[in-house]
This record gives sequence, structure tokens and C-alpha cells, in this order.
Amino acid sequence: MAAEPPLRQVVVRNPNGDVIGSGQARMMRPPGDRPTPHKRHMQGEPMRPPFTTEAETDDNDAEAEVRPSSAQGSFGAGPEFLVRMQDGQVLHLHLPRPNPSPWRAPFGFLWTLGLVAVAVALATYPIVRRLTRRLESLQRGVRQWGDGDLSVRVNAQGTDEVADLAQGFNHAAQQIESLVKARDALLASQKSLLANASHELRSPLARIRMGLELMGGASSASREEIARSISELDQLIEEILLASRLDSQQADMGTVEQVELVGLLAEECARSHASLDVEQATLLVPGISKLLRRVVRNLLENANRYASGEVTAIARQTGAVAIVQVCDRGPGVPDALLDRIFEPFYRIPGASEREGGVGLGLALVKSIVIRHQGQVRCFNRPDGGLCIEIQLPMQGAEKA
Repeated sequence: MAAEPPLRQVVVRNPNGDVIGSGQARMMRPPGDRPTPHKRHMQGEPMRPPFTTEAETDDNDAEAEVRPSSAQGSFGAGPEFLVRMQDGQVLHLHLPRPNPSPWRAPFGFLWTLGLVAVAVALATYPIVRRLTRRLESLQRGVRQWGDGDLSVRVNAQGTDEVADLAQGFNHAAQQIESLVKARDALLASQKSLLANASHELRSPLARIRMGLELMGGASSASREEIARSISELDQLIEEILLASRLDSQQADMGTVEQVELVGLLAEECARSHASLDVEQATLLVPGISKLLRRVVRNLLENANRYASGEVTAIARQTGAVAIVQVCDRGPGVPDALLDRIFEPFYRIPGASEREGGVGLGLALVKSIVIRHQGQVRCFNRPDGGLCIEIQLPMQGAEKA
């Protein structure tokens, strides 16, 4: 059973402040009761406000009853009291409820916090966006510079850390571009000098060869030695000129066509007295015929120069790749030097005294194979000797 609400002392005064009635009342609002309109009666007749109430502790035998009300207007809904006056009359009193505040927060704490966050974001967006836009510009510049455009520069306006970073990038890019241009100019000058010198050497070589043929008194051995030296020098000049042209990617080396690799190998093997081992009768690769012939010839000549036995050329197809191997029975190459034999003018220590050569043959092989979008490698045979392998795509090398 619910506890009854405590009694409260209610005192009623007139406009002059005189006590005209008092009593004890309980603050009761039974749930579900429908409030009644605002009323005040004294001896059955309505009384006009204002009436005030105050809590007092004086003892009084008068009793008051509280009932809920739904009086509207300026009073609002409030409790009703039936107060027995001192003269025996009963006063039906309705106390107005204070009007609610005309304004209250339309949102809760979380909504308010969200609005503050949105306001802060909107206020700071222009500043943050300005910073991120400059960082994006710097990122694009670095990416373009990394892709090879050394002339790219970024906007370095401002005095903050981003501007300092942009200025540092521009300075580094300028320095590197200057160094690269200086290097390219030096290499171009060297290549031009080498090509011109090689070309000019051919004229005196031709005169020496003609004079040798007109010499009648020289011994046969002397003539052969001079002729061999002239031939080696002429080959060196030719290889230097070819290497210079291969270094220039814009140089027109010839027409790209379908080259029958097995037939080319057969001709060069017959010329150098090497054996040929093929798994199929035809291998067609796109490329420049004279350059691919130069590759095969250089490989066979290099093997014959160092071989103490048979030289074998092997041709096969693996997927869309044509593979050619030239293997010999020579002394091989130390494992630490396998990658260096393709460097220009590099010769294994002691090889120049024994077999001669200038060290450009395999360098030309690598340059030509790479120009045909292929690969080249070398390895020692388990039973002795060296194998050099080239891999050429059977399609897609039209830009050679």
C-alpha cells in the first residue's frame, strides 16, 4: 500500500494580508484523473483572485483537500485545495502552476556537442584545405619528378614549414637537373668524339691496307701479321661505331621484321664450324636482322676464341620466348666475374695476352638484346665451359 503524502499547512490571506482561513492539505494528484476547470467557491459563489498561500507551522483544526486541476491560461494546471475557513465556510482554492520558461534548449547535450563540432569544422575547413592543397601540389610535383620530368617545380609561396619543404624540393630538383644535363652533355660529347675518331681512323687504315697490297719485298709472314692487325683495328672501329649508335635510342638501326632465327643460326654455325642443336625447325622473332646476326656471330666468335673443344648452339622455344644458348668447353669464368663480362672493354685478367680481343663483343650482344626487349645471362657448365643464353620475345619487339 502506497504511503500517503505528508500533510501541509495552508494559510489563506486577503489582499490586506489578513488570515481568513487555514487548514492542512495533502498534495495528492491521483494518476489518471481528468483535471477539472479552474474554480474557486466560497459559500457557493465564485471568488476573484488574487489569493496567496504560504507554509506555516501553527496548529489549526481546519482541513484542506488537494485535487488535480487542468486550468489553462496564465495559471496553467495546478493543485486544488478545499480549505475550511475559521467561520466554518469552505473555500475551494486552485493554485496556479508557474508558467514554463519561454525558451528551453531544443536539443540534448549530444546534439549541442555535434553542432559545436560542425561549427568548428566549418570554421577551420578553409585553413585546413589551403594546407592540404599545397601538400597535394607538392606530392604531384614529387611524383612527376620521380617519373623523369626533372624540370618540374612546385609552388613555394608562404613562410610556414610547407613552404620551406617546397623550397627545399625545388632547390634539390634544380641541382639534380643541372648535374644530369651536365652528365648528358659530357656523354654526348664523348660519344661524338669517339664516333668521329673511329670514322676518321678508317681512311688511314684503308691507305695502309692498300700500301700493304702494293708491297712486293716484304715477307709473307710480315704481310700476314700486318693484315691481321689491320683487320683487328678495323673490327674495333666498327664495334665502337655500332656501340655509339646503339646508345642513342633515337638512331635508326634498320627495319623491324620477322627474323627466322633457326636459319640465321645455321648460317653462322656453318661459318664458324660450330654444331647446332634445335628442337623445332622454325623460330620467328620480330627484330632487325643485321643486329640479331651480329649477336649470334659475336657469341660464336667469343666461344671459339676461348674454347678448347666443340662449340654448340642450341635453339628452343619456351612459351612465347625464343631461347638461344651458345656453349663452349673453355676454362669458364669465375662466378664473381660472370656479371662483368658484359661491360664494355672488360676482359678477364690474362685473356688479352692469350686470346686478344678488345672487350666489346659481349657488350654489344647485351645492348642489342635489350634493344629487342630481351634478356641475356651467362653461367658455367657443370662439366666445364661457359654458356651464354639470350631470350627474345616472339612478339612485342616492334619498337627495336
